[in-house]
Amino acid sequence: MAAARPSAVRARAGIRRHRGSVAARAGAPRETALAVYRIRRATAADAGVLARHRAGMFRDMGELPDDLHDTLIEAARAYFTQAIADRRYVGWVAQLDDESGEIVGGAGLQLRELLPRPDVARGRLVRGPQGLILNVYTERAWRRRGVAAALMRELLGWCRENGIESVVLHASAEGRPLYEKLGFTSTNEMRYPGDP
Repeated sequence: MAAARPSAVRARAGIRRHRGSVAARAGAPRETALAVYRIRRATAADAGVLARHRAGMFRDMGELPDDLHDTLIEAARAYFTQAIADRRYVGWVAQLDDESGEIVGGAGLQLRELLPRPDVARGRLVRGPQGLILNVYTERAWRRRGVAAALMRELLGWCRENGIESVVLHASAEGRPLYEKLGFTSTNEMRYPGDP
């Protein structure tokens, strides 16, 4: 059975409050039953891992044919290398705090400039970039252990501290409960399936 296509959800960066600043939380160890991991900012050196996560994400949703797997990894690796350096992509990884240093999850944000737009609920205009959350992925053995939630809290905290007032993502069926817990809601976004 094919996985359901992801649907759009949106959150305001300031919707959840966390104690302490992002700087105080960054790198703080998080324990699970098996090991300890740290959340840290992704660097261009992580591009290969981020690319494999991207391919894994699409594979898990049933949207990556085998013949495109290697091509996607190479294209994504090249993108992440450049976009992280250019600051068009800001990412975080969950890295085991042991000698392996294995990266077990990641999440990122593509910043895109939008026209000023009304925020009726707040009675004002929203200006500035919008954060498009991408590449939220946890290695299968680490799922349901809080890794994705920790990554998302770090990402949303960074958005709040950097004035990113609008944050959107496309949720998979598996990820939707986490995003709803974090305050994301469904929107009216539609997708055009043809060639424009």
